[in-house]
Amino acid sequence: MKRTLVLAIGGNALTLPGQTGTVEELETNALSMAGSVKDLLTTGWRVVIVHGNGPQVGNLAYQQEESAAFLPSLPLFLLDSMTQGEIGSLLGLAVRNVMGASIDPVAVVTHVLVDPSDPAFANPTKPIGPFFEPGRAEELAAARGWVLIDDAGRGLRRAVPSPHPRGIVELAAIRALVDRGSLVIACGGGGVPVASVDGRLRGVEAVIDKDLAAQQLAIDLGADVLAMVTGVSHVFLDWGTPQARSVDEMTAAEAAALAAEGQFPMGSMGPKVSAGLHFLARGGKLAVITSPEYVREAVLGNHGTRMVPGRSAAVT
Repeated sequence: MKRTLVLAIGGNALTLPGQTGTVEELETNALSMAGSVKDLLTTGWRVVIVHGNGPQVGNLAYQQEESAAFLPSLPLFLLDSMTQGEIGSLLGLAVRNVMGASIDPVAVVTHVLVDPSDPAFANPTKPIGPFFEPGRAEELAAARGWVLIDDAGRGLRRAVPSPHPRGIVELAAIRALVDRGSLVIACGGGGVPVASVDGRLRGVEAVIDKDLAAQQLAIDLGADVLAMVTGVSHVFLDWGTPQARSVDEMTAAEAAALAAEGQFPMGSMGPKVSAGLHFLARGGKLAVITSPEYVREAVLGNHGTRMVPGRSAAVT
């Protein structure tokens, strides 16, 4: 039986630093990601893709507010669903163009349950959309009530609530598609956040972290590996200092201790390490963090950062 790997791709992998998110840029970056997916599929893995949407949903929200004098603005949860269709289409087409008729990619609009009382709603931490100069950021904060935060020293971005995922509404359909051999793209942008209110599911103004959504999906599917793609090939300790050094492997206990020391800020590696720890604690065998071109090698133990329950041999 083929083993299952959940691959979490950041929205920043589709809109790279310095890019504005043109369709040409998006298509080129999607093709690059499709190459990493092909490497895994041809090695014998069943792959489920979860993608982020931070740059894309923030850009869309900004466009909505800028045109509010002419058209009604839509709530953030609907913009999340729009980016699921946008990015799911881009990735699905890219995989088809790379692998041809040998693959059957399916993008599922996915709703993810959150708790309305989650503390995240009182503390927006998820950066979305473009970067702003300080003067413009102050104007937006005053005029629109935005919270703007420094994003890992790169500049100021809008921050929105990012509650923890509690369950996946379309889980049974996703599992059925995986079992039939489809390449499933699900929980895009962390999923469309919904909460149960008076017995009905209603959209919630938030953007769920895609790594945390990916670990929830990986746990629910019984996946063997959670692979998280980022802009660097390894996790680093003492990042941004002369003492910075890469990590090849760390046990769950070691990762938890380093996180407690503040080695993994929430604006950068924090969510990925947290997702990996949750996954391993619920029976996952391996979590890897690396850049797109090294995903397969990271799974094999030849590159990237591996998080394991305890010291163990590479997954082959």
